[in-house]
Amino acid sequence: MLKFDHLNIPVSDLDRSRDWYLSALGLKVEFEVPDRRTVALQDGEGFAIFLQEKSAGVAPNGVALWFQVDDVDQAFAAWTARGVTFVHGPQKNFWGYGAELADPDGYLVRLWDERSMKEK
Repeated sequence: MLKFDHLNIPVSDLDRSRDWYLSALGLKVEFEVPDRRTVALQDGEGFAIFLQEKSAGVAPNGVALWFQVDDVDQAFAAWTARGVTFVHGPQKNFWGYGAELADPDGYLVRLWDERSMKEK
């Protein structure tokens, strides 16, 4: 078996990024390693994103994270209503149909759903 399970992302300000991933995306803290300035965040399906603060400059270098939601149009409306800022709303993109936002360091976060991806 081969299963992609964890991803480490360097961030410039751990507290700011941690708060953003919790409030904007609704991820949950799996565990924290304070002396390493690292937090592991869990999605609803068992995938963990490690945020690790780095003192050297952090550059997203084209890194993008895709999150599948039940309905991208509904997620966009609900998240916008609670104050989440998007780069753009749901639309046809080179990668398919979905919405896009950026985390505090500029990493792209893309939302999509299976139905819209097939139909639009």
